[in-house]
Amino acid sequence: MKNELFITIGLCTLPFSSTLIAKTQNPNIIVILVDDLGYGDLSCQKQATDILTPNIDKLLTEGIHCRNFHSNCPVSSPSRASLLTGLFPDKVGVPGVIRTYPEDSWGYLSESSILVPQLLKKKGYDTALIGKWHLGLETPNMPNNRGFDYFYGFLGDMMDDYYTHLRCGNNYMRKNEREIDPKGHATEIFSDEAIRYVTVRKQQNDPFFLFLSYNAPHTPIQPPTEWVDKVEKRQPGITKKRAKLVALIEHLDENIGRLYRTLEQNEQLENTLIVFASDNGGQVDAGANNAPHRGTKQNMYEGGICVPGGFYWKGTIQPAANDNFMMLSDIFPTLCDLTDVKIDHKIDGISILPILQGRSQVTDDRLVYWVRREGNFSYGGQAYYAARYKNYKLLQNTPWEPLLFFDLEADPKEENPITERSSDMYKKLFNGLMEHIRIAGATPWQKAE
Repeated sequence: MKNELFITIGLCTLPFSSTLIAKTQNPNIIVILVDDLGYGDLSCQKQATDILTPNIDKLLTEGIHCRNFHSNCPVSSPSRASLLTGLFPDKVGVPGVIRTYPEDSWGYLSESSILVPQLLKKKGYDTALIGKWHLGLETPNMPNNRGFDYFYGFLGDMMDDYYTHLRCGNNYMRKNEREIDPKGHATEIFSDEAIRYVTVRKQQNDPFFLFLSYNAPHTPIQPPTEWVDKVEKRQPGITKKRAKLVALIEHLDENIGRLYRTLEQNEQLENTLIVFASDNGGQVDAGANNAPHRGTKQNMYEGGICVPGGFYWKGTIQPAANDNFMMLSDIFPTLCDLTDVKIDHKIDGISILPILQGRSQVTDDRLVYWVRREGNFSYGGQAYYAARYKNYKLLQNTPWEPLLFFDLEADPKEENPITERSSDMYKKLFNGLMEHIRIAGATPWQKAE
């Protein structure tokens, strides 16, 4: 019988077990990463009144709802690199988006980088990636080369159509390294395969790590028609653009719910940690809601990098809203800490296992950095950056704009930059960012010709 203790989080006193989340438990692990989900585009975030996401809400409100969670970049490839390596993305060769055409591809995942599935395999985990990869289109940077026993998904950056699954005329859908051409909406295809995978794993003795990486709700905003009809009927007066995005997110939510119900039916829920997050903020011109933050996907403002996040483990993690600063790169060390996997190399993320155990933890006493390098006329192949320590943030929103300095506690919407540049905090951020750029410069971000 577990010993009951009580902790206070905010104004709520909650029970938790002193034996919860033992490192040797080796639960199943599912990391659900969605694509371009705005901070305000879940009903549990209390920002948008036109959207219903009961299944994702359940994961967050019945687990640890991380209200100050951040991606490691305002775009996809770098954030995925950080989640899987625990490092800032430019330190593993992915400062920008990896694409089909070399002249428009701004990253190459370092062949020496160590990904979390490689380490979990040492503890007997079966490892699978279902969905979007976005970290390489060929060997040695295919999922099966980088620690995943099983891959069923999409190699590329985005789909030009959720039903044809093509990108620039290429079919990037693969089962392991074999090209496949499944039929149907991508969200349903990936969910069906995740359901099949966890059901097969129920018959096995070893635990599994599933990285379920959806491309929804990334553009093109292409929900099934019946889902749009349902939203428009429920929300008279909603714009067509917003209705389509809401429908795409609600369709995604329902498919996550299908997976949840399968785990419940399989009696796997109580031995499965589920992590949920978005790779970056929502695309406002596609209808996304990043409230209460300023900015959009691609921005270094909070709207581009502050994302929904949470941890759910039925019967083990007790419900709590948490305002600690966290990042995608913290997932790597947290999973290693949970499973008692030793990390023998330096990483940037920190384990937040104490928070999952219901204990207090300081998570913002560290300098953290964001980078994005991009092409076209907006960026010209140049990088732009942000740095943060506690509530203080330095950001450059494009390579051509000046650095802006903010106190997020006093100015959460980042509307009134601090003009005084002589303070110790400004110097700390400026010098820290400069040193980070110097260190990251040792990692190539293009494949040698």
